[in-house]
Amino acid sequence: MADSPLFFFALFGAGALAGFVDSIAGGGGLISLPALLATGMPPIQALATNKLQSSFGSFTASLNYVRHQGLLLKDMRTGILFTFFGAATGTTLVQFMEASFLKGIIPVLLIVTAVFFLLQPRLMALGKKQLLPTHVFQVVAGLALGFYDGFFGPGTGSFWMLALVALQAKDLLAATARTKIYNFTSNITALTFFLITGAPNWLAGFCMAMGQVLGARLGSSLALAWGPKLIRPLLILISLGITLNLIYPKIR
Repeated sequence: MADSPLFFFALFGAGALAGFVDSIAGGGGLISLPALLATGMPPIQALATNKLQSSFGSFTASLNYVRHQGLLLKDMRTGILFTFFGAATGTTLVQFMEASFLKGIIPVLLIVTAVFFLLQPRLMALGKKQLLPTHVFQVVAGLALGFYDGFFGPGTGSFWMLALVALQAKDLLAATARTKIYNFTSNITALTFFLITGAPNWLAGFCMAMGQVLGARLGSSLALAWGPKLIRPLLILISLGITLNLIYPKIR
């Protein structure tokens, strides 16, 4: 990989943008993971480094939301626990995958996630009433989305937001705040299990992490100040931008 100042500035910028996007609408991994793969890292190392840098962003956003939204973590403990179990399982499984398989499946997963992003603003309109009891939701969503985040990751925050709005009837700001708690749980769990194999690229990861902290702080503060007025249009813009960015190289 390159080691010029410009190279690390680019990683810092990608981390800042990913942290900003993720703290408001989710989907920051659709920016950060392709940026890491573009450096030539092996897929497993890119996934592990992505978890390293995103843990900083999700923690920063979580802390900001907890301070200003008055979230009680004890009300989320079942979801946090099962998100941990899901992420631990997903991270363990992906480390047994062949590099050639991961190189083939990651672009497909990125495109599928981006298409979901395009549809997400419409799907958000579905949440009118609570469809699942809270504890059942926390168990099911925690296991499923924790596993996904541990195995792959990009788009997890958006999936959490959709689930909280559609199945728990949370408003966008409340869903965004809770999403960051669950997202940090799966990020730090996946990072811990990746560390067992020594997989992350520390220099690239910490460079992006500095950007993540800056972007996540700014994004979460703006979301708290503006609420749905910012979150809803940003969801649409991010959906279109990321989808076009991922699809265009495939059809060019």
